Amino acid sequence: MTVVEQPASPIFRSGSGDVALGIAVVAFMAIALYNALELSVLIPLSFKRYHSLYFWSLLISAVLGVIPATLGPSFQFFNLAPLWLSLTLSNIGFVCMVPNQSVVLYSRLHLVSQNPMVLSMVKWLVITGGFVVIPAIVLNFGSSYLPHDSSWTKGFDVFERLQLTWFVAQEMSISSIYIWETVQLIRLSPEGDKRRHKILYELVAINVAAIVMDIALVVLEYLGFYFTQVILKATVYSIKLKLEFAVLGMLVSLVHPHADSGPPTWSADWTSSTFS
Repeated sequence: MTVVEQPASPIFRSGSGDVALGIAVVAFMAIALYNALELSVLIPLSFKRYHSLYFWSLLISAVLGVIPATLGPSFQFFNLAPLWLSLTLSNIGFVCMVPNQSVVLYSRLHLVSQNPMVLSMVKWLVITGGFVVIPAIVLNFGSSYLPHDSSWTKGFDVFERLQLTWFVAQEMSISSIYIWETVQLIRLSPEGDKRRHKILYELVAINVAAIVMDIALVVLEYLGFYFTQVILKATVYSIKLKLEFAVLGMLVSLVHPHADSGPPTWSADWTSSTFS
């Protein structure tokens, strides 16, 4: 496989001439696109009504988030499309994938926490995070079209790390609240209800796994592997979306304890009303 020479853009300072990185890009791209396409089919089939916040945040993250966030950087890395198209896809994907993941987490948080102060705090945290993406997009375009202007490049370097840290901290905060509230449910649940305990422990494990993946992205960014972090991010978020489907099934099992094991379609009526 031939990898093109590095274009004049700071996005590739990890080294696009690295064949190993090129192979990793193809592998991560294949995983992310497969997960996103699978979810694009499963999500509409799993809901009977499509008006809930949970439904739309999941679907937008998969279709308008993961797919463009995978194709944009890949097109730019292999020089398969004009720079403006690659950057547009990358930024649309970023907006619909990264900030939107917090919306996904928020939309089902009330199932484990009924504290209005906590829910309000998380809501405003998510809204505030939406404004963080604006300077990131401007700096991304500026540093890509004016790579020799040190002010754009330095600004992008600094703000890219800040916005990644912000969103990772935001998701970790919401996941930590979820873990805390789930642990409280474990303590309150009957000692003999082993099935309920198992489900709650699995919910905690899924949220811990999501936190670990977020930390891995931050580590790559601060070690200087910028493009590796960018292309891995879409794969990580596609995996987190699939874990959301596991969470969905487990929450349904708690609400309908006698439901049979099966795909998330059990929950169509329940999720549609709960997440509206």
